[in-house]
Amino acid sequence: MKQLTGSEIVIECLKEQGVDTVFGYPGGTILNVYDALYQHQDEIKHILTSHEQGASHAADGYARATGKVGVCMATSGPGATNLVTGIATAYMDSIPLVAITANVGVSMLGRYSFQEVDIAGVVMPVTKHSFIVKNVHELAGTLRRAFKIAQSGRPGPVLVDITKDVTANLADYEYKKPEKIEPITKTIKEEDIDTVVKYIDKAKKPFIMVGGGVVASGAYKEFRKFAKLVDAPVCDTLMGKGVFDGKDPHYTGMVGMHGTKASNFGVTESDLLIVVGGRFSDRVIGNAKKFANNAKIVQIDVDAAEINKNIVVDASIVGDAKEVLKRLNARLSQKDNKEWLAEIDELKKKYPSTYPTDVLTGPTAIAKIYDITKGDAIITTDVGQHQMWAAQMYSYKEPRQLLTSGGLGTMGYGLGASIGAKVGRPDKVVINIAGDGCFRMNMNEIATATRYNIPIIQVVINNHVLGMVRQWQTLFYGERYSNTVLDDSVDFVKISEGMGALAFKATTLEEFEKAFKKALKSGKPCVIDAQIEKDDKVWPMVAAGQPISTCFSEEDLEKK
Repeated sequence: MKQLTGSEIVIECLKEQGVDTVFGYPGGTILNVYDALYQHQDEIKHILTSHEQGASHAADGYARATGKVGVCMATSGPGATNLVTGIATAYMDSIPLVAITANVGVSMLGRYSFQEVDIAGVVMPVTKHSFIVKNVHELAGTLRRAFKIAQSGRPGPVLVDITKDVTANLADYEYKKPEKIEPITKTIKEEDIDTVVKYIDKAKKPFIMVGGGVVASGAYKEFRKFAKLVDAPVCDTLMGKGVFDGKDPHYTGMVGMHGTKASNFGVTESDLLIVVGGRFSDRVIGNAKKFANNAKIVQIDVDAAEINKNIVVDASIVGDAKEVLKRLNARLSQKDNKEWLAEIDELKKKYPSTYPTDVLTGPTAIAKIYDITKGDAIITTDVGQHQMWAAQMYSYKEPRQLLTSGGLGTMGYGLGASIGAKVGRPDKVVINIAGDGCFRMNMNEIATATRYNIPIIQVVINNHVLGMVRQWQTLFYGERYSNTVLDDSVDFVKISEGMGALAFKATTLEEFEKAFKKALKSGKPCVIDAQIEKDDKVWPMVAAGQPISTCFSEEDLEKK
């Protein structure tokens, strides 16, 4: 046992937890921690982002890409509050994150001191837990608890706020091996397994929906085996992308507001809907009262609070998805649903993707990225039309390939996330797809990528408008384009070059392909400004609050 300062204890606890990278931004109250980090820079890499929000998104992207806990740091006051959007993003999508902030000294708390804010209180609704450490002897234990909480059960972010005097005070420190994170299995009841097996045995038209919980539990192999045993079509939510191979013949595409007609109509016609690791988000289910009314609904989730929250189900199993699926697979015999699968295949043939293929659009750019990368890249996105096109047009082979803000819908998320993903997975090509509106929000993180020569490729789908909002204004607001036109003099190529990146402008599909291949070969941070038409839309679509069975396309509108 040895005596260390609080700052040294922070670093030793990070090393205990296997942390190799921290994303952050220093300031007055956290200087002691950064001074200790300086002494250990050969053991823990620190990525200085351009803004604290970029640090929280980078830590989130690192966590999503690797499955490890992402770590970010910031100073008190505005440094800490700038992390909040990233923390909330991680919370909504159940991403394991530990945010470490520093605060004014204990004697200065509650006095409106310079850069003082109750950050533990601020983030309480968007964290699994938040701590403020006022006693150095409690610091190591609190940090260890934070990492355990972030990873246990349903993952999520935890904040640890440390007063400045604690970072300087001395305490005994002794290395402790991290506790093993055990999956939640005590809640799995045999009678619940029995019920689900009976439902599967009786079903003539089973359909399976997979969500992000299967990614979190690392259960994609068990899930694929389950889908084959049930012999059912499979759709996914935005967060479930890659759990089921996007090229598998049983795959029907995404479900929900911008899901495929095959998925939306298939779920509506099914007599058994099995949802694994999904929470029935409003963007997935549309009108809750008219969702899958012909089906018995089964929900498998680690969080009991999600059962019957948005949709009342007929049966449920609460527990870790990997363990639940193992037990179900052991009990199931091979099913044969040829007639039902043939019916779904007819839907897939009847309602194919209808985007043009010979001009530069969001869909054709993403399809070209898929072809060139052979489906092996990690794709991060921001939020809007480009996000939906990335979900539709890139076929994901495995989980942790699509990193996107699903629950909070955070514009500006993707660039920071791509930096974190590339740092965590340097073996992978990492591409951020953003709209021009999103890119404006956090494009300063291009400077972070160039500072460390992190070779991400930033593709801006540039339609000079806030595309998804404009789409709604066109369809539902009488073409009143209130504050959604971005047709100004901003030149993304010049800005990106000014921050040290290679940059290209593409106005045709051929120019885009040429630019993307150059970016891939360069080994440097690159930006491609892909100019598309301002009124391109995402199809199909379900109007807000309507049943997913009312899914419509551009052709449907024209017929009306």
